[in-house]
Amino acid sequence: MRIRIDHSTRYAYARPARFIVQMLRLTPKSCESQQVRDWRIETDVDARLRRSEDAFGNIVHSLYTERPTDALTIRVTGEVSTVETGGVVKGQAERLSPIVYLRDTPMTKADAGIIDFARSISEGATLGRMHQLMGALKDTVAFEVGSTSASHTAAEAFAQKRGVCQDHSQIFISAARLLGVPARYVSGHLSRQDGRHDQDAAHAWAEAWVENLGWVGFDPANGICPTEHYVRVAVGLDARGATPIRGTSYGGGQEQLTVALNVRPVQQSQQQLQSSGWPR
Repeated sequence: MRIRIDHSTRYAYARPARFIVQMLRLTPKSCESQQVRDWRIETDVDARLRRSEDAFGNIVHSLYTERPTDALTIRVTGEVSTVETGGVVKGQAERLSPIVYLRDTPMTKADAGIIDFARSISEGATLGRMHQLMGALKDTVAFEVGSTSASHTAAEAFAQKRGVCQDHSQIFISAARLLGVPARYVSGHLSRQDGRHDQDAAHAWAEAWVENLGWVGFDPANGICPTEHYVRVAVGLDARGATPIRGTSYGGGQEQLTVALNVRPVQQSQQQLQSSGWPR
């Protein structure tokens, strides 16, 4: 499958911001499940973009504006070819031991409610337990846009029994770690199968470490493991560590944010895929 992504983020300021610094985790890496065919990051102001990798191996672009501005638009465009791997992450170089992903953060710290929820998961093989956890979470926490904010913790979202993909993912991570399973947050994109290409926000899911298999993706918001419709972009201990854009502005006053996102499949024949030499 080939997926086209157009993602625009615009910041408008009440008065010119003297200086803007942003950390952009917007660029995916190629692995066995996805091959980045084309990817560009552009801005509409004079700015420096410096590419690096963070401790988790994510591609990070540091953005620094060169002069005062009353608005900033960051646009990402690209195409990624994907194949079905059953949610298993293959061919991705890992910088850190899975043990690192047992560490709690303020966003994923469990409370009594999540502890009781995790205890309800039956004993057994890790893969089966993670599937059980995903199903139980989907049945317990309703998906409701606008019910939480980006600052909501896993415990807060679980207590109100509703949230969005960020909340489902962080609750899954919190519970998995309680069960002794390393788990991490994934930000990315989902090409919907209902024909809705224009979306309000990027997608998020979780990955759990399964011995002899590696990292396996679980999307509790949808109750499935990631398929060829998913594009992985960044990972972290929680949503804050994998957030697409994070930064600050100096001056500028009140800030208004506008996001436009379009994720759609691109028609491509099998002959075209084979001629490109992928998948291997």
